[in-house]
Amino acid sequence: MTDASPRTSPPTLHDVARAAGVSLATASRVLNGSERKVAESFRERVEKAADELGYTANASAQATARGTSAAIALLVADIADPYFGQIAAGVASGADAEGLIVTVAITERDPDREARILRALRGQRPRGVILAASRTDTPDARTIAELAAFGPLGGRTVTFGEGGDRSIRIDNRGGAEGLGRAMAQRGYRRAIAIAAADGVRTSDDRLTGFTAGFASGGGEVERIYRGTFERESGAESMTAALADGVDAGTLVFALSDIVAVGAMTAIRDGGRSVGDDIAVCGFDDVPVSRDVTPRLTTVRVPLGDLGHEAFRATVDAEWQQPALDLEVVVRESTPGV
Repeated sequence: MTDASPRTSPPTLHDVARAAGVSLATASRVLNGSERKVAESFRERVEKAADELGYTANASAQATARGTSAAIALLVADIADPYFGQIAAGVASGADAEGLIVTVAITERDPDREARILRALRGQRPRGVILAASRTDTPDARTIAELAAFGPLGGRTVTFGEGGDRSIRIDNRGGAEGLGRAMAQRGYRRAIAIAAADGVRTSDDRLTGFTAGFASGGGEVERIYRGTFERESGAESMTAALADGVDAGTLVFALSDIVAVGAMTAIRDGGRSVGDDIAVCGFDDVPVSRDVTPRLTTVRVPLGDLGHEAFRATVDAEWQQPALDLEVVVRESTPGV
């Protein structure tokens, strides 16, 4: 009598091979992506049996057969930051079109954590690794070593900045310089900057560019407050600036839109207004910059396109990054003086 009780364990590759009437090796070559050729009749039988049994291929076995898995690993500093969310969307769009999946890990801008994640990812043999977190002037040696270790495994590494097999470049300095010139043209002459720690490349480039552009029109960055890329840091830095004294007509340059939003909140909490009283500008043009009141002046960075290019850099042998222009967007948070 046949046992009609429901199956309590998932189907195995052995089950698929038995149902298809082929060897285990043939079933493995079909389902785990081996480059060795399999007769089309055998392939059809194996795929039909796998579908009927509800078999799902083992990702580790696929990675062993192919040398790499069907995954792209994306490392970001903070998934809650819309800057990284837009980059992730661009990566995912490219991967989906190629039938690949994206795994996301959060580094929290911690070098120890970054190195540990990269080491763990090696065992998964991703097709490519994209490190989108901000780099420092002196990249962490452990991270550089871990990135280099992917080469012998067949995975390509792509970094925003230096350190990987290929680099995604954003003209942070040029974009910020254009913003500084535009603000000087609107009549601003005194500015306060809210930046990240000294040595963080993205922050340093934006601060240097803005300072140069602002100075070219007769403006001066009088004070710099340093923190992190988080909204709360923008609020804390702005609170400290207000305690030190901020004259009406002063411009605040924040290293990112998220930091700028935190600064705007602190200005209001301090009994001041954003715009005619204290002007604020940011960088990135994430969606929230268009939703706050007043709308935020910023530099538009094509973050989704950059994410897509980062993906292409992992899979295209002849990839070269196209020119991606940054655009100064003037809104109501800087009405001019």
